[in-house]
Amino acid sequence: MTLAELGWRPMLQQQISLEELEIGFAARVSAVFRDRLQIHTLVEEFSLPIMGLLANNDPIERPTTGDWLWLENHTNKPLKLFERLNVLQRTAAGSEAKPQLIASNIDTLFVVSSCNQDFNVSRIERYLSLVMSAHIPVVIVLTKTDLCEDVDIYVERAQAIHHDVPVIQINALSDDIKHAFEYWTGVGQTIAFLGSSGVGKSTLTNALLGQQTQGTAGIREDDAKGRHTTTGRSLFAMPQGGWVLDTPGMRELRLNDDLTGVAEVFEDIEALQSQCKYHNCHHEDDQGCAIQAALESGTLEIRRWLNYQKLHREALRARQSKHEQHEHGKKFGKEIRQALKGKKALRQWDE
Repeated sequence: MTLAELGWRPMLQQQISLEELEIGFAARVSAVFRDRLQIHTLVEEFSLPIMGLLANNDPIERPTTGDWLWLENHTNKPLKLFERLNVLQRTAAGSEAKPQLIASNIDTLFVVSSCNQDFNVSRIERYLSLVMSAHIPVVIVLTKTDLCEDVDIYVERAQAIHHDVPVIQINALSDDIKHAFEYWTGVGQTIAFLGSSGVGKSTLTNALLGQQTQGTAGIREDDAKGRHTTTGRSLFAMPQGGWVLDTPGMRELRLNDDLTGVAEVFEDIEALQSQCKYHNCHHEDDQGCAIQAALESGTLEIRRWLNYQKLHREALRARQSKHEQHEHGKKFGKEIRQALKGKKALRQWDE
């Protein structure tokens, strides 16, 4: 295997100094577990303990699946984490808005939805907002088309979300899956599937790998919702030469503090807001409101407007929480320094 086959990019080469080149080698993180990383090199695959790894408490600076590390010769000690081409991250569940990395260095991400009761436009908009904030090329994949009487309805609704996002429809159990994805799965290319449980992500992964690597499960008949079958995030080498990442089902996917993804997915609404008569328009009963005019005429769907507001508020809350955490850290650090200065003064007084 060559570095290019492993997914290496020219931008990574520029991050290596001559000194580092003499003492180390490149390795890619293929999986992250609670206490260790799975590492791929040109010649072997092995595990590294996470404890003390790169000694960084910032979640953003911790290795995630898809990352590149520079390891020391003979000891495999991590010397540095390479700057990422991109990184997909969400806000972790809980009261604190802590970032949680999903994967990095992805060439194409596929948002997967099935053609049944579980199809949800608002959820797809949420996924797209997260992916676009990471500046990752994205494609919408509609699965279970063999179980649907009128696929065109789902295709039209998916295409209406964003005019620049391709939509493909497939039967995950058919024999032409590899052909349907061949444009995105060339040598060294890394793809990932994102979607809720039961939409067929693991089935797609197995089809591209040509073997039953990931477990699959059926959907519940009452609501067409699926069960979790993937519990971790791992990179698998495809026979075509690329790499595929299967992620656990994520029905609740909280946005991070980056508003650019929401703005891009809802670019039509952003454009409408700029046409309001007053720049501080509240988009309710304001005179000359372009949003209200579009809602009344039917050119803007009320569902889409409400979802835009919801996602925009969510990203803003994450941004505000991040700022508050930063300010809290600064205040705590100042208190520690003052306490240390006080102890020093007491010692001097005693002497």
